[in-house]
Amino acid sequence: MSNDSSSKIVAGLRAWLAGAPPGTKLPSTRALVAQYGASPVTVQKALRTLTSQGVVESRPGVGTFVRAVRVARPNDYGWQTAALGSPKNRTPQLPTALRTAPNDVIALHSGYPERELLPERLVRAAFTRAARSGAAISRPPAAGIPELQAWFTTELGTAVPAGVAPPAPSDAIVLPGSQSGLSTAFRALVGAGRPLLVESPTYWGAILAAAQAGAQVVPVPSGIRGPDPDELARAFERTGARALYAQPNFANPTGARWTPELADQVLENVRRHRAFLIEDDWAHDFGITADPAPLAARDDAGHVVYLRSLTKSVSPAVRIAGIVARGPARERILADAQSVSMYVSGTLQAVALDVVTQPAWRTHLRNLRQQLAARRDLLAEAIRDHIPTAHLEAVPQGGLNLWVRLPDTTDVAKLVQNCEADGVVIAPGDEWFPAEPTGHYLRLNYSGPNPGAFPDGARTIGRALARNSRS
Repeated sequence: MSNDSSSKIVAGLRAWLAGAPPGTKLPSTRALVAQYGASPVTVQKALRTLTSQGVVESRPGVGTFVRAVRVARPNDYGWQTAALGSPKNRTPQLPTALRTAPNDVIALHSGYPERELLPERLVRAAFTRAARSGAAISRPPAAGIPELQAWFTTELGTAVPAGVAPPAPSDAIVLPGSQSGLSTAFRALVGAGRPLLVESPTYWGAILAAAQAGAQVVPVPSGIRGPDPDELARAFERTGARALYAQPNFANPTGARWTPELADQVLENVRRHRAFLIEDDWAHDFGITADPAPLAARDDAGHVVYLRSLTKSVSPAVRIAGIVARGPARERILADAQSVSMYVSGTLQAVALDVVTQPAWRTHLRNLRQQLAARRDLLAEAIRDHIPTAHLEAVPQGGLNLWVRLPDTTDVAKLVQNCEADGVVIAPGDEWFPAEPTGHYLRLNYSGPNPGAFPDGARTIGRALARNSRS
């Protein structure tokens, strides 16, 4: 029968349903076939239409019934207030950097490199090989597959100077991404209610992880040259902290890279106060005019706990990081990691190891350096040309971001809103401060899509900033 026949049955039944109370059983399919002179297929199609419209409901083996009208009402979750109680720590909102922007905007906010900056062919081939291997069906060791543990420690060991003992493969623990590593390190080495020194500004994910761990965040002033060592010493003395979180190489958001002299001063502070330095080497693969110099390579006494991520440089789909720690600290970190995730996917570990041990990986990193340099310079030039009232204090030697100071009179929230209305998504710098911001900033990412639009994006920000200053 035709669709018109089905529509006639739907219309006829709707008229019948209008006078039928909820729960009334509809005539059987056989009765409807006889009533409308239609085939069973057409009748069933009409009943499916009425079911999709929510006016009838089918009960298999019983029949079709008039559905009760449900009156819309607000959900009441008030009971959960008493069940959950007051939160021990109010978790910060997720930042702008995690937002997924529409394709038709200029995205300068994200923290992840776009697809063309990733080793896509290597990753696809590695997944194919991993799917055929035992990693796809077996449970890996809790600390990670031995070959990947060895890779993390061997890479770090290449930077170890004479007279310092390199880390052993057993010192490494494989984790499902650096965010997991931060949470684990803060819980295992700091704990709830205890002070954790952090650079200010610093990575928003570390602020979030500290809040979730219940640690008491203590800001230490930091900028494009790194933290002030005197302020760091005073913070250790004042708080009795036993841990410092820092990014010595291409810090997010400032791009700071510590000089060897500053690194020596910070290590001396940490050793003198018998504390840990949780070193986040998130940008190890994103050096442009300088190579990263991990502080962990200069310490064999267990003071530096080293976190090295592969997620941003290999693929967001391969959330793999390694943490290198020595002594009892390593055992506490492993125990915490096991309690949260038991083990990391063997398939993802196999993929990560496959990618970073291919000869083409080194070629990819050399090409990546050139691409990041071109993007960084293009965005920096666009800022100078089109945002004259902004101040780019330094062009970073690596990483993915530019840290831009705005005039003190800027309404940053309004600026962000106006830019987005004009098709440019930017990240307000406030989200990178663990306490009150010391100025108005934007963190602009140069690894996002469509770098050719950077000048247009900067021009839009400049116009919005000019309007912002006049209002």
